[in-house]
Amino acid sequence: MRMYDLIRKKRDGLALTGPEIGFFVDGYVRGEIPDYQVSALLMAVCLRGMDQQETALLTGCMARSGEMADLSSVPGIKVDKHSTGGVGDKTTLVCAPIAAACGVPVAKMSGRGLGHTGGTVDKLESIPGLRTAVGREEFLRMVRENGIALIGQSGNIAPADKKIYALRDVTATVESLPLIASSIMSKKLAAGSDAILLDVKTGSGAFLKTLEGSVALAQEMVGIGVRNGRRMAALVTDMDTPLGHAVGNALEVAESVAVLKGHGPADLTELCLLLAAEMLVLAGKGSLETCRKLAGDAVSTGRAFEKLRVMAMAQGGDVSVLDDPGRFPKAPVIQEVRAARDGWVTRIQTEQCGIASVVLGAGRERKEDPIDPSAGLMLMKKVGDRVQQGETLAWMHTACPEKLPEAEVLLSGAYELGEAPPPPHKLVYARITADGVELL
Repeated sequence: MRMYDLIRKKRDGLALTGPEIGFFVDGYVRGEIPDYQVSALLMAVCLRGMDQQETALLTGCMARSGEMADLSSVPGIKVDKHSTGGVGDKTTLVCAPIAAACGVPVAKMSGRGLGHTGGTVDKLESIPGLRTAVGREEFLRMVRENGIALIGQSGNIAPADKKIYALRDVTATVESLPLIASSIMSKKLAAGSDAILLDVKTGSGAFLKTLEGSVALAQEMVGIGVRNGRRMAALVTDMDTPLGHAVGNALEVAESVAVLKGHGPADLTELCLLLAAEMLVLAGKGSLETCRKLAGDAVSTGRAFEKLRVMAMAQGGDVSVLDDPGRFPKAPVIQEVRAARDGWVTRIQTEQCGIASVVLGAGRERKEDPIDPSAGLMLMKKVGDRVQQGETLAWMHTACPEKLPEAEVLLSGAYELGEAPPPPHKLVYARITADGVELL
């Protein structure tokens, strides 16, 4: 088999076979196939596409390129949950404890934030002392004993994806549906869960801005999972406005605690209950209606919050900040952004809010950048709210006062005010399963 022949075959729009895909993936990971040939193949895929079978085969090969987590020692149907990334998207911190409180094991490996989107690991590490770097045996023990563990991804999970993504990033081949789907799903398959719920974001703060593109990606990933023997479902959810009020690591943990204690923002609470219910359905706990009630009961009885608390304690975290989020370290500088005129908030440019939080120190532009757990934003006005000139739109939290002017310009520009209230927007646009697409 020659890489030259695979490049030519895909260039001409033909489908690659399983052995051919395995040859390319394994050879690249071993360093036997050079970057320039893989770059040529990726560009051919970007231009010519891949059919569903090819994409599933590529995903499986990438998943098997490194360590495959074995969760067989954990009883029950293990359910994973993945979000394609957004601003203020702290749903894992709520959904995972709810699912665990309902008897569904959650053994989740999460990533760090990059660019304008946050990462679950960074949020968890804002809890003083909490460890996300956990060995395999300890990870499994935590899930067996507590029903839940949220840790950082192993360095040897899907190494083929790591190498291929780095190449895509510098060869203008990131925007390819099969390559995006296989990148996400290879890590999910390697993580070992029996079922996977996907939260595919759409809108101004999402990777994919259009509903059509987001539904297509969700369909592709659900199909990959099903072909690889996983129970699958996906929701396409709104990221045209930040989720909840908090953007930033400790601020988002505190807001997640508020949801688990029954007094969080309405939009965040509603979405978390919907996502948790879908996780329970995948685990065989009943109909969607039944599972929605189970999720609500887990919150109202306090069992879901207790699961978060137990998980944090097992991973070395100081749970006093969960019992009383006022104990989280505060940013030394907190400054408000005020409305320039009267009006209704008709839109919030979500990506600009995410960039403003990065400027303040809550995120990173490069993987090696440090972050400040206390930095971020509290958005006091949401889409549909009435504001008066001089009223507070948001609070900026930072340890770098010299960054406030830049962040304020971004935030002020992110808020669009109109003369009339906007029409209500949806939280969830579509539900995708092996049976097809249901527009909501």
